Amino acid sequence: MTINLEAEAAARAENNAALIAALDQAGPSEVESSWELDVINDTEHGRWIAALGAEAIAELTYRFVGGRVVLLYTWVDPAYRRNRVATELVARVLDEIRESGKKITIICPVVGEFIARNPEYLDLIDKVHPGAGAYPRHEPAGGQDDERLTAFEHDLT
Repeated sequence: MTINLEAEAAARAENNAALIAALDQAGPSEVESSWELDVINDTEHGRWIAALGAEAIAELTYRFVGGRVVLLYTWVDPAYRRNRVATELVARVLDEIRESGKKITIICPVVGEFIARNPEYLDLIDKVHPGAGAYPRHEPAGGQDDERLTAFEHDLT
C-alpha cells in the first residue's frame, strides 16, 4: 500500500482550517454544541472521542511523553462542523487534563487556536516543550512544516 504524504498533509491542513474557522469567540463556560455530547477518553487508542449517542463524531488524539500530554490532531465529522463540536471537545479535554495536574504539548493547530482564543488555558502549556501548535498567532514565517516536524520529533524524545 502506497501512502501519498502530500495528499494526507493537504487533507489534514484542510481539516484544520475548517475546524479553526468553526471555533468561535465564546468562553469555555459558554461552550455547548447543539447536542448532548459524551466525551470519552479512549486510553487504549490514545484519543478522546466526542460521541452523540453511539456515534463517534469527533476525536482528539494524544500521546503521553515525558509526563506530558501531547495533543496531536483534532478531527470532526464534516456533517457536525460549525456546531461547536470541536470547541466543546477541546474545552472538555483541557478541563480533564487540568484536573489530572499534567501539562500539555500542542502539535494540533486547532488546540493552539482554541487556547489563543481562551487564554485561561495557557497555564496548561508545558514551558519547556510547548509544541509547534502552541502559539499559532506567533509562528515564524516560512518553513513551518519542517519546524513542526522537528518540534514533534524533539518532543517525542
